[in-house]
Amino acid sequence: MNTSTTSLKAIQVGLLGIGTVGSGTFNVLTRNQQEIRRRAGRGIEIAMVADLDTARARAIVGGSIEVVADARAVIANPAIEIVVELIGGTGIARTLVLEAIARGKHVVTANKALLAVHGNEIFAAASERGVMVAFEAAVAGGIPIIKALREGLTANRIEWVAGIINGTTNFILSEMRAKGLDFAVVLKEAQRLGYAESDPTFDIEGVDAAHKVTIMSAIAFGVPVQFDKAYVEGIAKLQAVDIRYAEQLGYRIKLLGITKRRDGSGAGAHGAGGIELRVHPTLVPAKRLIANVEGAMNAVMVQGDAVGTTLYYGKGAGAEPTASAVIADLVDITRLATADPDHRVPHLAFQPDAMADTPILAIEQVVTAFYLRLVVADEAGVLSRITTILADSGISIDAVLQRESGEGERQTDLIILTHDTVEGRMREAKAKMQALPTVLAPIVSIRKEELA
Repeated sequence: MNTSTTSLKAIQVGLLGIGTVGSGTFNVLTRNQQEIRRRAGRGIEIAMVADLDTARARAIVGGSIEVVADARAVIANPAIEIVVELIGGTGIARTLVLEAIARGKHVVTANKALLAVHGNEIFAAASERGVMVAFEAAVAGGIPIIKALREGLTANRIEWVAGIINGTTNFILSEMRAKGLDFAVVLKEAQRLGYAESDPTFDIEGVDAAHKVTIMSAIAFGVPVQFDKAYVEGIAKLQAVDIRYAEQLGYRIKLLGITKRRDGSGAGAHGAGGIELRVHPTLVPAKRLIANVEGAMNAVMVQGDAVGTTLYYGKGAGAEPTASAVIADLVDITRLATADPDHRVPHLAFQPDAMADTPILAIEQVVTAFYLRLVVADEAGVLSRITTILADSGISIDAVLQRESGEGERQTDLIILTHDTVEGRMREAKAKMQALPTVLAPIVSIRKEELA
């Protein structure tokens, strides 16, 4: 055996919080310790755990590891070199992470909300102190998408990233499509099965996905994290009828986190250069691999100029998938702990002094295609009036479908797919169409991406 992997003292880790991910991290680290030591060059040991429920924590880790109720006791321990923050939220977690950095500890976190909102402050503090903050587990659970964006694709000018990055909403949309059920019915079932929280707001309103795509956007384009600039729209208003019509047109509806680079050319009068950062239900061609990601699984597509399209697929949550990412971060830090801080991989992939101030575009400036469903009076001239409004707005039509609405013979569902247009233009056109006396209900519009 190579003596270099056995002569070094094991690096000492402190866990803050030992819930689902914390217990998964302890179990995987214990089970695979020999393999991990061979890869890291030295052992990685959880030496201390902080959790308010000390009895439950002791039941998980046994009697040989110190368990405390006060997280600050872990941070204050000079023997602890890496602090793993698994508390969640943006309150006490932020305070503890900054305190750990100030004491010269490296930090591993699975906390996407913390980094999406306070990442700039945290990364600046870590750079100044010469420590690492690793966060692979914060985005898409066990899928190594952060490492792919930061390191594997570093030769590329990344054009766009699009991902199914919330398992709860993907499970709900998969069930709605498979069973033809409405959102409220499937949500109750998802809660019963444990796929959705009792308060599912963060998931179904798109906030969780927006935290994650904010982090990916910063790494893809070398800009600060700017969660407050993200456009966020959830799935609660989606109707089974639109999922069915999308299917008939060759599309699936997925909640996507999307971030794109726009150079400002070819975007029309409202077009502007900048970065799109958005989360919303999206029609995706059924033939795309990502459209066929079902249940609670996650997938992320990345388009690079040299590599083309790459796809990363796997479990986006759960004890051991997320622990896989936490431990990968622990191994990275263990390998690099003695490296000159200037020669480590930068937190957001680009050197801190080379970050760009490219603006995040408002949703009105975004360029995308649309699915429109109009409930219209079944009479002559209706379609021509609607197509005239779209044409006058410079919006070209890709496909039209007409179906009986099921609400009687005197009205019909008119489904229109458009080509790419500026969102602001579509909003103006929609207002004009809505004002027509022959349009009998609020117009449904869902964005469409070809992801070619």
